[in-house]
Amino acid sequence: MTVYGIHASHEQVHPARLLDAVIRAEQAGFTAAMCSDHFSPWSERQGESAFAWSWLGAALQATGLPFGVVNAPGQRYHPAIIAQAIGTLAAMYPGRFWAALGTGEASNEHITGDRWPRKEVRTARLRESVDVIRALLAGEEVSHDGLVTVDRARLWTRPAEPPQLIGAAVSERTARWCAEWADGLITVNAPVERLRRIVDSYRGAGGRGRLALQVHLSWAADEAEAARLAHEQWRSNVFAPPVCWDLETPAHFDAISREVTPAQVAEVVNVSADLGRHTDWLHEYEELGFDEIYLHHVGQEQAGFIDAFGAEVLPKLRAAGN
Repeated sequence: MTVYGIHASHEQVHPARLLDAVIRAEQAGFTAAMCSDHFSPWSERQGESAFAWSWLGAALQATGLPFGVVNAPGQRYHPAIIAQAIGTLAAMYPGRFWAALGTGEASNEHITGDRWPRKEVRTARLRESVDVIRALLAGEEVSHDGLVTVDRARLWTRPAEPPQLIGAAVSERTARWCAEWADGLITVNAPVERLRRIVDSYRGAGGRGRLALQVHLSWAADEAEAARLAHEQWRSNVFAPPVCWDLETPAHFDAISREVTPAQVAEVVNVSADLGRHTDWLHEYEELGFDEIYLHHVGQEQAGFIDAFGAEVLPKLRAAGN
């Protein structure tokens, strides 16, 4: 049966309120959670960006949910530090933590002052970082000289079982590449045929493990409010790569999204006041073979969404899956 979780958006919600939201989500029937890991939001309207790793310790302690995080090692984060962070959480909360690793976005990584590399360089850097993280989690002493440098690093606190390292992909090409090293794959909602190609690319290349999907959605009591929320909060997020990879500040995203229409937002966010429509969308994703689906309501207030989906949507999906 497909696992339904909540996505905690650090770039939109204060961490204290986000912690309240995941506690509420567990009580409402969500059985998993994941979060973003940003240094800055996509828009000044979103207005937050707390440190995910501090929050994850609190969230794992406050709930019984398994948690994941999407992370980009190699520039803002040294891979040895990420290995230590992953190892500590997995040691404290066995079987409840995973990390998805990707190549990142300039909006988070430019803060180091280092040059933002070409995509192929970022991909190679991520592959080196994955190997470093895996070796450290396996208890090895690691030295490495390449796109990342490591000198005699060793993790002294490690979990009994290394947690899964998931590949993050939004294209068929990246999905095929992730199959070389990842314990699973996570992507974001897109037209069903495109998602099918991503899934087929990963599995066809020998990709193993879980398939996870993050679903951007906007729900409110009426259609106009659902559309307003989506446009207000998520219109800076409609741009496909490489634009979304290469812009550096929230002001840049706000500048290029001034003319974005609600209809354009609805191409990347499932916008509806109809809970039945949301149920149908999610059932379509289930049928593509996704094992875990994480719901991200793009509004900043989460309680109404959590209560409505917990009461009306999740029970219907579970009944259909039996």
